[in-house]
This record gives sequence, structure tokens and C-alpha cells, in this order.
Amino acid sequence: MEDTIRFLTSREFARNLSSAKRTAAACGTVIVTDRGEPTFALLNIAEYRRLTTGGKNMAELLAMPESDAINFDPEPIKIEPRDLGSR
Repeated sequence: MEDTIRFLTSREFARNLSSAKRTAAACGTVIVTDRGEPTFALLNIAEYRRLTTGGKNMAELLAMPESDAINFDPEPIKIEPRDLGSR
């Protein structure tokens, strides 16, 4: 399978869905546009599963397990109100 992205207008997509499916199967991804802006992506199930089966959620991806080794003890700051006077 060639790994490219093809673009179809929403009108082209609606007129010939079977062609869009064949294109996605052959090329990898079909982007459907509406007034020139991408609105949907059509991809085969193998590619969808590859993208969605990462095994980690966003919190796990952002976690820093090595952060326990970082010494972070900032000095507290004191913020005092100030008089802005009359406006």
C-alpha cells in the first residue's frame, strides 16, 4: 500500500463513496474537504488501529517518572496588595 494522502471535496466524496473507499485502501488516507478546509479523514481499519492502539493515555505520555530525582524546593514568595489610588 502506498502511504500517501489524497484529498476529495465533500461533493466528490458524496458522489462516489466506493471510489473514496478504494482510494483509502490503496493510498492510506483520504481527507474530505468542505469549502477547502479538511473536515473528515477516511482511513483503513489497520491504520486506524495503529493510530489508536498506543497502549498509553495522555496522562501516561506526559508523566515524568524521573521527577522524584529532581530537587525542587522553591522559596515561597509573598505578594502584598498595593494601593492603586482613585481612578
